[in-house]
Amino acid sequence: MKKILFLLPVLTFLACGNDADKADGYGNFEATEITVSSEANGKIEFLKLEEGDVLKANEPVGLVDTLQLYFAKEQLKATRNSVASKTAMVSTQEQVLQEQLKTTLIEQKRIRDMFAEKAATQRQVDEIDGKVNVLKEQIKNVKTQNTPIVNEVKSVAVQVAKINDQIEKSKIINPINGTVLAKYAEPGEVTAFGKPLYKIADISELTLRVYVGEKQLPQVKIGQKVTVKIDAENGMKDYSGTISWIASNAEFTPKIIQTKEERVNLVYAVKVLVKNDGTLKIGMPAEVWLK
Repeated sequence: MKKILFLLPVLTFLACGNDADKADGYGNFEATEITVSSEANGKIEFLKLEEGDVLKANEPVGLVDTLQLYFAKEQLKATRNSVASKTAMVSTQEQVLQEQLKTTLIEQKRIRDMFAEKAATQRQVDEIDGKVNVLKEQIKNVKTQNTPIVNEVKSVAVQVAKINDQIEKSKIINPINGTVLAKYAEPGEVTAFGKPLYKIADISELTLRVYVGEKQLPQVKIGQKVTVKIDAENGMKDYSGTISWIASNAEFTPKIIQTKEERVNLVYAVKVLVKNDGTLKIGMPAEVWLK
């Protein structure tokens, strides 16, 4: 009996010690990963990147062959010049008719003034009026002829702009500052629209998604500083983290989270931002300590 009474306080003390050593949340590091895909079809001329390379946003890293696009653009430019020459001819013809109309209108006014003074006949008035009407109709017809030519010029211009856009999209431009996580293509390979080329993520600051129980939830708030721990060679390594997001709805404990609590317990997802010193990796497990 004495042995039993002596051991009971010891076991109670150990149990309390285990609870005190228990983290408030468990999870894994993650980052926003972007898969950069080809926006053009053709052979990859060059792709200057390797896994682990640190790239800057808007940095050119590759090019898909644009030779066929160049030829198509030159052909359209020749067509545009040919159509534009037709427009020039029609414009010149219209200018000639406008000058003739201008002269005829002056003559019309002179003859009508003479008719008012009975120095010209009605026949002369009718003839000059007829000339004015003919010239106006001719100008109208020339403008009608010019309309489809102008529309054709606009159509060719749109096609040229479309090819210019395709040429720009043949350039592989890195979208964000980050580290190349995976490379899916090599120079000399033939790629297609939507085919993945490489994956990149900004790992200078990782997000630790952890899950806390209902009891810990009142102690958690956005902007709060917490301690993040990862496994190290000699125990645990500490990092400073900041809570950036707290889920509004509870969920059942995910299977990947190994805790001593029962699986049926409801937990809340929490995101913690942690500055990466180069040690932290995507998918690495970690713990969060609120105190």
